[in-house]
Amino acid sequence: MGYENLKFPKGTKFLVTGSAGFIGSNLVDAILKMGYKVRGLDNYSTGLKSNVDEFIGNSNYEFIEGDIRDFETCLRACDGIDYVLHQAALGSVPRSMREPLIYEDNNIKGTSNMMEASRLKGIKRFVYASSSSIYGDSPTLPKVEGEEGNLLSPYALTKRVNEQYGKLYTDIYGLGCIGLRYFNVFGRRQDPDSQYAAVIPKFIKSLKANEQVEIYGDGEQSRDFTYIENVIEVNLKACLASKEACGQGYNVAYGERFTLNQMYDLMCEQLEINLKPKYVAPRAGDIKHSLANISKAKTQLSYDPDWSFKDGFNEAINWYKKNL
Repeated sequence: MGYENLKFPKGTKFLVTGSAGFIGSNLVDAILKMGYKVRGLDNYSTGLKSNVDEFIGNSNYEFIEGDIRDFETCLRACDGIDYVLHQAALGSVPRSMREPLIYEDNNIKGTSNMMEASRLKGIKRFVYASSSSIYGDSPTLPKVEGEEGNLLSPYALTKRVNEQYGKLYTDIYGLGCIGLRYFNVFGRRQDPDSQYAAVIPKFIKSLKANEQVEIYGDGEQSRDFTYIENVIEVNLKACLASKEACGQGYNVAYGERFTLNQMYDLMCEQLEINLKPKYVAPRAGDIKHSLANISKAKTQLSYDPDWSFKDGFNEAINWYKKNL
C-alpha cells in the first residue's frame, strides 16, 4: 500500500519533466522526502515557479529551465539519470481543438525527443503521462485497456501517438516505456488561475469568491476523480515493474465515478456555501462518462490506490482553504 516504503538503490536519480506543474511538483516533493535525488525540467509555459521554490536549496534537487522540444536540452536533462517520469505536456482538450499544431509540437515531438534522449543515455525506465481521453467515444464502462473508441480531440490523438512511440521504443530499442492513463487527477498545487484550469480548483476558487460556477451541459457527466497520492504511487511502482509490463498503457484511477453535480454539491457542503451553478452549453471534445477498470495496473504494476475520491477531496479542500 502506498509508496513511502518503496526501495531504490542508494543514489538513485530521477528526472521529472514538467516539474513545476501540478503532478510534476508533487512527484518531486515525494521523491525528495524518500531521500532520493531529483532533477526537474520545465519551461514554465504552464508550470508555476511557486511550485518548485520550496525545493531550492535541497542538496538532492537540481533544476533545468528548458523545453522538451529542444533535443539538446533533453539529452542534457537525461545525463546521469536512472528513471524518467515524463509529465511535461500541454493539457486541455478545448485548447487543443483550437490550436492542434501546438499540441503536435509539444506532446508528440517533445515526448519522442525525451524517449530518444532516454534511449541514448541508458535510462532504466521511461514512465510517461498518457490520458483517459484516449478512450474517445467508446461507450463501454468501465474503460478497459484495448477497448478504445474514436478519438474526440487533438489532445487525445497526441496521447495515443505517445503510447505508440512507447511501444516502439520498448520493442525496438529496449527502452522500457510505461504509459499512465490518468483519469481526472486532482489535489494540492493544482492551479485554479489557469485559463484551462481543472474543474475542482476552478470551482473552489469561484465559490470562495462567492462567484457563480458554470457547469458545461447538465452536470450529469461523470468522472473517475483520482487523488494525486494515487498518481505518485503508480509512477514510482511503474519504475520497479517487470520488463513484461513495458510497452503498454495503464488506467490510473480509483475505480469509482461521481457526476459533476455530485462533486459540486459535496464542495458546497465542505465550504459551507449555498450557491446554485449556472448550466451552459456542453463543450466539444468532452467525454460524457468516465470510469476506469484498474485491474491491469493492479496486476502488472502492483498499483493499490489508498485514496478514494471523498478522502482525497477532503484533503484537497483543506489545502485550498489554506492556500487560496
